[in-house]
Amino acid sequence: MDPKAAAFVKNGREMVDRLTQIKNEEERIRQGGGAKAIEAQHKKGRLTARERVALLIDPGTEFFELGLYAAFEMYEEWGGAPAAGVVTGLGHVSGRRVMIVANDATVKAGAFFPMTAKKVIRAQNIAIENRIPAIYLVDSAGIFLPLQEDVFPDTDDFGRVFRNNAVMSAMGIPQITAIMGMCVAGGAYLPVMCDHILMTDGSGLFLAGPALVQAAIGQKTSAEELGGAEMHAQLSGTIDFREPDDEACLRRLRALVDKIGHPPGAPFDHKPAEPSVYAGEEIYGIFSADPARQYDMRDVIARIVDGSRFEEYRAEYGQTLVCGYARIGGWAVGIVANQKKNVTVAAAGTGEKRMEFGGVIYTEAADKAARFILDCNQNLIPLVFLHDVNGFMIGKEAEASGIIRAGAKMVNAVANSVVPKIAVICGGSFGAGHYAMCGKAYDPRFIFAWPTARYAVMSGDSAAGTLVEIKIKQLEREGKKLGAAEKKKLYESTRENYEHQSDPRYAAARLWVDAIIDPARTREALIEALDSAGLNPHVAEFKTGVLQT
Repeated sequence: MDPKAAAFVKNGREMVDRLTQIKNEEERIRQGGGAKAIEAQHKKGRLTARERVALLIDPGTEFFELGLYAAFEMYEEWGGAPAAGVVTGLGHVSGRRVMIVANDATVKAGAFFPMTAKKVIRAQNIAIENRIPAIYLVDSAGIFLPLQEDVFPDTDDFGRVFRNNAVMSAMGIPQITAIMGMCVAGGAYLPVMCDHILMTDGSGLFLAGPALVQAAIGQKTSAEELGGAEMHAQLSGTIDFREPDDEACLRRLRALVDKIGHPPGAPFDHKPAEPSVYAGEEIYGIFSADPARQYDMRDVIARIVDGSRFEEYRAEYGQTLVCGYARIGGWAVGIVANQKKNVTVAAAGTGEKRMEFGGVIYTEAADKAARFILDCNQNLIPLVFLHDVNGFMIGKEAEASGIIRAGAKMVNAVANSVVPKIAVICGGSFGAGHYAMCGKAYDPRFIFAWPTARYAVMSGDSAAGTLVEIKIKQLEREGKKLGAAEKKKLYESTRENYEHQSDPRYAAARLWVDAIIDPARTREALIEALDSAGLNPHVAEFKTGVLQT
């Protein structure tokens, strides 16, 4: 076997192994609180969150789940909180794209952990940015009291959910709530701030449950009398539709969504989609997560875009960034991608040849990307960023060439961009390169990661070397001297911890990425994101402020 074919096979095997591990973990997460908790939910005559979602969405369509890894390996002292106890994602209901938020009552009775609130808020923010109607399937005991200080007061905590309800309503984004279990305390405000409220028999909606009412004011009452569906339908007038069970409630939800009007769409150009010429699975063999191996990012792009056609912008300039125009799912897009092939370029003026390393952003590449991003905003073209970046070039020559100035210009263009931005972290996404390529802090409408993603200030080897050197000097100041074996052990443990923190699952657990996706399904994920972005007709005026030219 020739070396190129052998590398293709090796890359493919490594990617499949990573994907298998991810898919097995995802299946465990989808079990929520486990078999006993699912059985207990069924004994109440209620469906689980995932069963409800499956019945709600249109037959034959897929649920595009977001935030599945939220709270992964977190809250273990409390027994964990798989998927943060809430299911969120995009689905089609009665032919309409909607954001679905469904409490998972099999996980601590659907209580809100800190990451639960952040996950619901992220789903709402996606709905706000893209003007997507929202459906809430409520079945929650409210705030998880042992962690209330981390759930209750801050701007990205529980109260922000209801603030977003009000903001979405003012923006004209439809919101429908179905109470399908408990809806207690502050959480009771969520349904009442939506356009329509449905409630099933046996559910409860109250600011304080029977035990708290008795303790606070001495009044004895049953849950049904206090806040049951019959009371709210006949006496308080709070709910719009009373339904006998989950199935009837979900049918009514579908009927209501069917009547929602159709506002104008976004101004971005869209034509009938064409499939890619090449199979997405070929990305497995092309891409390499090994920093020492090279690959051509154009080969990856060819397996994502319509007809595998890519109009490359300034192809011979700033070659460590690939920029160009294409269509994905029929949508016109501008693509900014890190090139992982080393390139030889001629120095300006002298013609002297020099090597530029793949995955590094040089001055010319940053200048090119900044201009390209400005053009996409000028022409109303959404942007897609494909990350595999080590960072900006450093050193004497780089500083003299104005790397800081060029990097600042690129970051400015990304930060002020008004067209939809979608980021995919394929490999490394390190340092300021992460920012320039539209990291989470730069408001991408969606941010996805491959299982091969690495997400940190710097690579594990670099970070471990730096951290160990600092630790050794600190110990020496204290009069302690480490031998070679001790230094090696310290290095290995530091590197292992750092690598764990740069794993995409660590990032997804904290909602730094919206989903870990199969590289072969990158095209489908981007189409889902672009179709969502196409629902928002509003594009702000584009201004950059001062540019370092």
